[in-house]
Amino acid sequence: MSEILNYIVANWFELTAAALGVIAVFLQIRINSSYWVVSILNVSMYIWVYISQQLYALMILMVYYVAMSVYGFYTWRFGARYKNRNHKVKISYTKLRTWIFTFITVFASFMIIAWALYQFTDSRTPILDGLVTALSFSATWMLARKKIENWLVWLVADIISCYLYYSQKMYPTLVLYAFLSVMAVIGYYSWKNKMKQVNA
Repeated sequence: MSEILNYIVANWFELTAAALGVIAVFLQIRINSSYWVVSILNVSMYIWVYISQQLYALMILMVYYVAMSVYGFYTWRFGARYKNRNHKVKISYTKLRTWIFTFITVFASFMIIAWALYQFTDSRTPILDGLVTALSFSATWMLARKKIENWLVWLVADIISCYLYYSQKMYPTLVLYAFLSVMAVIGYYSWKNKMKQVNA
């Protein structure tokens, strides 16, 4: 019992950040714009967590998350700008042209980030760090635009993250991302059902 308490005391910051991540994903599935507010708190805490674990690309990703959370909150709450008017953003499928652009962006981002980490930092996992970061960049944009496939990209990123956090012995975050992997599947089908209800 004392070992558990000692672990909680020693890792309270990461545990709190992970708990906020759990709350955020439930709000995300419900398409509640408060998700983005909780997300800002969550990722701001993880900036420090990743710095302490030498996961520099993921730390940069957290800064990107903060900016995208502001954008996502605005688009979910007020709509997206199109032809000088704001239009409500609805759940939709990703078009082939956007998929091609996404694949190119993920690959290019991954190559650049992994190379930069290998050349200029003491990162112990430049390949995994870079891949998760590149996937997450695109998944966050897709989420902000309510593209249903954001859940599939998150699923891939979350599964890779599980191995990454296991290798780093970041167990609270490992549990979080194992949970997020399951929730990505649930989120996909939940959004799919919402699409059917809207189009019925």
